[in-house]
Amino acid sequence: MQSPLLRWLLIGLAVALSVGLLVFTIFLVKLDGDVRTRFAGVRWVLPAQVYAAPLEIYPGASLSMEQLRHELDRLGYRAGDELVGPGTYIAAKDSLRIDTRAFAFWDAAQPEQRIEVHGDDKGIGSMRVMGSDQSLDLLRFDPMLIGSIYPSHSGEDRVLVKLADVPALLPQTLILVEDHDFYSHGGVSLRGILRAAFANLRAGHTVQGASTLTQQLIKNLFLSNERTAKRKITEASMAVLLERHVSKDEILEAYLNEVDLGQDGPRAVHGFGLASQFYFNKPLNELQPHEIALLVAIVKGPSQYNPRRAVKLVTDRRNLVLKMMSEAGKITPDEYQDAINRPLGVTPGGGGGAARYPAFVDLVRRQLAGLYQEQDLTNEGLRIFTTLDPRVQETLEARISADVPELEKARRMAEGTLQGAGVVTSVEGGEVLAVVGGRDARYAGFNRAIDTRRPIGSLAKPFTYLTALEQPDRYNLQTALDDSPVDLKLPTGQIWSPKNFDHQLHGAVPLYMALAKSYNLATVHLGLDLGVGKVKQTFASAGFEDVPELPSIFLGAIDMSPFDVAQIYSTLASSGYLTPLLAIRAVLTKDGQPLNRYAFKLKHTLPEGPVYLTTWAMHKVIELGTAHWATSVLPAGQYYAGKTGTTEDLRDSWFSGFGADRVAVVWVGRDDNKPTGLEGATGALRIWAKLMRDLNAKGIETLPPADVEEVAVDPASGLRADPGCSETVMVPFMRNAEPQQYAPCANQSKSTPIDWLKSIFK
Repeated sequence: MQSPLLRWLLIGLAVALSVGLLVFTIFLVKLDGDVRTRFAGVRWVLPAQVYAAPLEIYPGASLSMEQLRHELDRLGYRAGDELVGPGTYIAAKDSLRIDTRAFAFWDAAQPEQRIEVHGDDKGIGSMRVMGSDQSLDLLRFDPMLIGSIYPSHSGEDRVLVKLADVPALLPQTLILVEDHDFYSHGGVSLRGILRAAFANLRAGHTVQGASTLTQQLIKNLFLSNERTAKRKITEASMAVLLERHVSKDEILEAYLNEVDLGQDGPRAVHGFGLASQFYFNKPLNELQPHEIALLVAIVKGPSQYNPRRAVKLVTDRRNLVLKMMSEAGKITPDEYQDAINRPLGVTPGGGGGAARYPAFVDLVRRQLAGLYQEQDLTNEGLRIFTTLDPRVQETLEARISADVPELEKARRMAEGTLQGAGVVTSVEGGEVLAVVGGRDARYAGFNRAIDTRRPIGSLAKPFTYLTALEQPDRYNLQTALDDSPVDLKLPTGQIWSPKNFDHQLHGAVPLYMALAKSYNLATVHLGLDLGVGKVKQTFASAGFEDVPELPSIFLGAIDMSPFDVAQIYSTLASSGYLTPLLAIRAVLTKDGQPLNRYAFKLKHTLPEGPVYLTTWAMHKVIELGTAHWATSVLPAGQYYAGKTGTTEDLRDSWFSGFGADRVAVVWVGRDDNKPTGLEGATGALRIWAKLMRDLNAKGIETLPPADVEEVAVDPASGLRADPGCSETVMVPFMRNAEPQQYAPCANQSKSTPIDWLKSIFK
């Protein structure tokens, strides 16, 4: 017979169990609804994907077979003895056989093709479709993924994939290694728990976890990383409930897109789609068994198993995964032996992302900011096609990273003292081809190419001279300018007394020579005669309006960035046509629907004839002026135009110039704005000239426009010359403004007085 106390204890226990069961049931019901709602409402963070301009090849393109192979390697194509699928190629001495990838461009979808390209070290000769006689006139390769615009608060980046598009070996290996019972358990694996407990007990410490893929997905999507009993119970409960409502394949697909697989600076690499690009620079569907094994190995702990740091540890882990794959019959014994003998094969640095070209991606982000909300750029999976040319970018990076330290070393400066930045654009279309924001091109900090605003010094002078040459009744290239002292009283009451850089006076100097030699005093006299307002308007017409209305602008007291300078020099390079510099070609939705096309905008803002004359004078800067050093580097016989720029106390060294197809701006200076000891000619010019050489920039064609006439001139007098003069130079003039009087050396000048008078009043 039970005692009353025991009976009441049993009743109390029953009540407590009933209440506990009721509470747990309510908890499960609420949690079940929560799981369904939250999983159904999962919206993947899909950062905007940023692509470079596609490589285009055609018969006659000046791209050698070696250079084409380099470009294919950059795109993640694999060389081999046979074409085994998209993204592979076979190389021979004078030909390449390529299996191209399919890609949906902004204007058309391009299918996979097998093509054969013939050429030599000078360029491409012919192209045809393999297996047919069909020749090809043009081929675009899939563009390089150069970056992404991800949310700064979370740092999440991913490339969304569908289970049906993933190579079957990847989910098979993932399940084999991480959750052998995935397709048989209900969210929590009791067998896995017992197996892990036994392994840990035998080892004396934790060597194996028991979380299923479903539990891992729940934790990554909805829970924190805290290690408490409550969190583990919630995780297990949510995993069981999720499996009641969602198929195994849906869970697996979600896991493939959510799992954390590494860190790229501030960017978190989520999902296998992005990890394939990050580690191997190629799409997921092109991965080989050893690469799949590596990614699955990283799942165990992306920080500990970082293949770019812990090579030995990761190699052992990858080989263990390969052994499991072989024992399970997922790969053949021959494939296993081949795979374990391969290196990890990861690309140096990140395989894409904003860390690859941070300065350029920063520019893209700024140009998008006026059209899209931040959330659209970081969550909606937009596809952004840009103008970046990887070959030009690589060349600009190489020059700045090599030459800035050399300048530093030559002046015995401490390492890291000097900084550099550069911008390269196309002459036709105003496309931004390359941007470097500092000597460390991968550093995603201060973007000097856009944000450094420094006085531009003598880079401003061509716009004063252009203003003068727009008045052909008063000025031409031979007009004598007064290079004498200037004392100008400013509105503040101060006296402005500029000096020439060489502290010399040069008397009467031909206008073009004053620009070529960068004489300050001659420039100031000219500017004062023209008026500050007119020169300021010329800058505005070239594309920059933030110019103070002060006489000091004649000598470059205008704060600009390298990008700003590229804009105004691009207007000169394109014969006076202003095209706003653009880094973006098109924006598509994640489904490939067009949102925006960035139309080519062209406006004729500066007269073509005077621009041609100014360009001629800027060529003299290189031929015989302050930039003469460039002739030792640039190809002989080619015609380039540019201008050196040096600021007060040698703080900033500038050079900006152009050929027929490229405009390039280089700045060298210090972040603390202290003197560098560098002139434009001894600093930035050295980088610019080698850059243009390395880019094979085309020389400017010297065919004058219709309103310009070239006349033989005696350089001593600036008057017309003829065969009677021993030295002559062909000088362009605005038509009907050329000199009528002949020089004393000319045979024509020895004619009768009547003939001489007629020649004057012609």
